[in-house]
Amino acid sequence: MRREITPPQPAVRPEVLTHHGIERIDPYGWLRDREDPAVLAYLEAENAHLEAAMADTQALRDTLYDEITSRIEQTDLSVPYRRGNYWYYDRTVEGLSYPIACRIPVTGAGDEDPPNPILRAADEEVLFDENLEADGHDFFSVGALSVSPSGQWLAFSTDVVGNERFELRFRDLSTGAHAPEVISDTYYDLVWANDDATVLFTRVDAAMRPYQLWRHVVGTSASEDHLVFEEPDQRFNLTVTRSKDGQAIVLTSVSSTSTECWVIDPADPTLPAQLVEARRPDVEYSVDHHTSSSGDRHLVKLSNDGAVDFEVSIRLLPDGPWRVLVPHRLGTRIEEVDCFEGFLCVAERIDAERSLRVLPLVDGTGALEGAFERSFLVEAPSHPATTWEAENAYYQATSLRFGQTSLSAPTAVSDLFIERDERVLRKQQVVRGGYDAARYATERMWVTGRDGASIPVSLVWRPDLAGPSVGPRPCLLYGYGSYEISIDPSFSSLRLSLLDRGVVYAIAHVRGGGELGRRWYEQGKLDHKQRSFDDFIDVARHLIDSGWTAPEVLAARGGSAGGLLMGAVANQAPELFCAMVAEVPFVDCVTTMLDPSLPLTVGEYEEWGNPTADPATMRTMLAYSPYDNVRNDVTYPAMFVTCGLNDSRVGYWEPAKWVAKLRAARPDNVVVFHSELGAGHGGPSGRYDAWRDEALVYSFLLDAFGLTEATPS
Repeated sequence: MRREITPPQPAVRPEVLTHHGIERIDPYGWLRDREDPAVLAYLEAENAHLEAAMADTQALRDTLYDEITSRIEQTDLSVPYRRGNYWYYDRTVEGLSYPIACRIPVTGAGDEDPPNPILRAADEEVLFDENLEADGHDFFSVGALSVSPSGQWLAFSTDVVGNERFELRFRDLSTGAHAPEVISDTYYDLVWANDDATVLFTRVDAAMRPYQLWRHVVGTSASEDHLVFEEPDQRFNLTVTRSKDGQAIVLTSVSSTSTECWVIDPADPTLPAQLVEARRPDVEYSVDHHTSSSGDRHLVKLSNDGAVDFEVSIRLLPDGPWRVLVPHRLGTRIEEVDCFEGFLCVAERIDAERSLRVLPLVDGTGALEGAFERSFLVEAPSHPATTWEAENAYYQATSLRFGQTSLSAPTAVSDLFIERDERVLRKQQVVRGGYDAARYATERMWVTGRDGASIPVSLVWRPDLAGPSVGPRPCLLYGYGSYEISIDPSFSSLRLSLLDRGVVYAIAHVRGGGELGRRWYEQGKLDHKQRSFDDFIDVARHLIDSGWTAPEVLAARGGSAGGLLMGAVANQAPELFCAMVAEVPFVDCVTTMLDPSLPLTVGEYEEWGNPTADPATMRTMLAYSPYDNVRNDVTYPAMFVTCGLNDSRVGYWEPAKWVAKLRAARPDNVVVFHSELGAGHGGPSGRYDAWRDEALVYSFLLDAFGLTEATPS
């Protein structure tokens, strides 16, 4: 990378920010004004600088892109899943950026094996071709894609800007004609009522908080829509789902620490919603509806009330008592419950691995006692691995569709037939070019942190090219550590371009994530946030001290809240890394959390704290805020930073200001800044553009590792 090329530097226009008697100077606050022509000019200049600075890596970038695309089965099919009288699936076509949603009819009542869509091409019905819909747009994203209960109507919502505000439309699948109405400013959630005409959907406020539930009848004007519910508390977000058995619509209002659920009758959605349990501080719960083959109806509840890692209980409707079905087990975090007629599927996290537990139910008598004792885990073939529930839309199914992967094993999708305990492999991810999993090794390492905590780390590498026996090798360390989100080990064919050049890939499962249960999360949030950064630094030091890597060839990567992790670690331990990738990073956290008008701010007080109301919280956040702690006494690792101009989650100005401040701190800080001027938080929408972006990031990393001339082995 050409370091001698002069980067752009925006004008310094100091603003004095004072809160709780603490004065800060923000030299680049003006970059928040997107109406200022100088802002767009600056972002465009940064993109030009990136291309100039990385011009020497263009050949490598092209090679990486060719490698990435050559491994992917670009014309492909998902495994069909049953919903009602159809099998639904997606397919992709080489050269096209977006998937095509399709279906074919079920041929018989006993049809439990998914058909081969290629053999039944004459029966295929294209529901939604995103490539046609995206034509003429630089960005295209689907929010909702939902077929009505009878299969006649398709509801679909699209975003062509990247700001996650969608336009909702309806298509008659029997004729291809569209209903006349277009409903603007909708969000992701949408469900159908049983009448095949009524839909319920959510809307967001100015701060991007889904706060309203609306009811619409297909074929009527949006002006006739009915506001069903509005959540006034700015800490809470609304979601709406429809139970798999079709007997309940569940409206949930959820904050980071509290939940409240209502049940709406899908047979008559105009009836008042029925409250399940009133919200209480620090009590979270969710509900689903279960109907047995005899007609008994139950509510199934997942809750942390007196159970820090959650338990599952069940109640016979209309007024039976709650009975514990899956007991609380400290350290085993229960994350989700899915109801089928004859069994429940419970997603659990055990020792930093996501697993599935199947509970066969005794049907028709209400005798559900003993279901947990009869339950079993869906075993993974190796560890560390990830097992998750795949698409299961058929309530009467006798099998469970699930997926499994690891850092070295491509994704496998299988059906588990419950009664006969038989697995049937439905699809094995194809990696073109002769991928051999035996050439790669993966393991779970436990690193002792500075306070004695055992931090899980997942690694993958090629033993013939890397590892302690080979000596210090280039290593990319990934981290996130917020919102109780877990970064599960999973396979990536793109990552092979690094592994085959001798790079070790590692995930530091730091506190603030959910890998080791609720307590692991709570130990890395609010006043304890510094532990997330400590854990990441401790893992990096262990990888160095144990001979896996060395500071001159160790890089780090994280995005969004993981970008905050990158920024804080860069300030606190810059000497450990040669490079960092911070994608859409939340780096000006104090200024953002002091502004309740910004998207997400109020709702995230329970994650970060409220610096407006509490001086101690402000001091805590100021101690780690990347933007407020940029240093001029050290040289930073080479930095690759991104933003999205239309990002509604992390304002583009946060990384833009941070980049400018890093450069101003020291002239020898090397920073390149990639601005997506037509996209939002998730970057470009098309798969080929996303692969090109990944090739760009990889070329930056390999340049930092000194591997620009290396070819994969």
